[in-house]
Amino acid sequence: MDLSKKHNIHFAGNPHAGKTLVFGHGFGVDQQSFSQIIPAFEQDYHIILYDNAGGGQADLSSYSYERYESLEGYVTDLTAIMGLTRGTPATFIGHSVSGMIGVMAANRQPHLFDKLVLIGSSPRYLNDQPTSYIGGFDEVALKALFEAMQTNYEAWVIGFSPQAMRNADRPELADQFARSLQALRPDIALAVAKAIFFLDHREELPKVTKPTLIIQTANDIVVPPVVSEYMERHIPGSKRIKINAQGHFPQISAPGEIIAALQSFV
Repeated sequence: MDLSKKHNIHFAGNPHAGKTLVFGHGFGVDQQSFSQIIPAFEQDYHIILYDNAGGGQADLSSYSYERYESLEGYVTDLTAIMGLTRGTPATFIGHSVSGMIGVMAANRQPHLFDKLVLIGSSPRYLNDQPTSYIGGFDEVALKALFEAMQTNYEAWVIGFSPQAMRNADRPELADQFARSLQALRPDIALAVAKAIFFLDHREELPKVTKPTLIIQTANDIVVPPVVSEYMERHIPGSKRIKINAQGHFPQISAPGEIIAALQSFV
């Protein structure tokens, strides 16, 4: 299948720029989640936006439970998309699960990447008692999450959206996220959630050879601060910054903070 159609790929910015930015979105949103970020970089960068399989306007017929039961299918997709950068290594900006997809792709095909930016990303969401690793979730919590999604997806969306978005003084942001989740096919949403929440890619972190910026927000229900601290310790030479933003979607709720962080790094 045509890569552009499969992932609803869009190009923006300056096609003649010598530098490229590739934006990868997280669970429950799509490339539109970066719409407030893009204008700040359009003049100086060639920009590539895409939707992950199963999300946004990606071609649903290309979604396969087998291919995407782990992150490897997404890593293969991203490697193909990074091949569109016209031979120049690109800075990859990955939100949430796309951050780890970017890490894995950069470890496998380092020549395609220049730098990595990880926004609210995690190598493992599940607490791991033997290693005293804190991911933020235990098995009981995850079981309850999946049961809620399976039993009444609409009700789960209504409850989860404001928790993930935070910013209670701007309820329209949670409503926007809820609409994005409601646009997903519930069975695919559940499968993707399981692929994400059961992942464990801690072993990938020490292998990173690219300059890496880790962005942490306050009150992120999905990724507690201890996770970003763990990532900073285990990704060689990485830099972690805490921005003045609440919740799991700072590119939507605090775009100015993300723009400033990116400009200081790229």
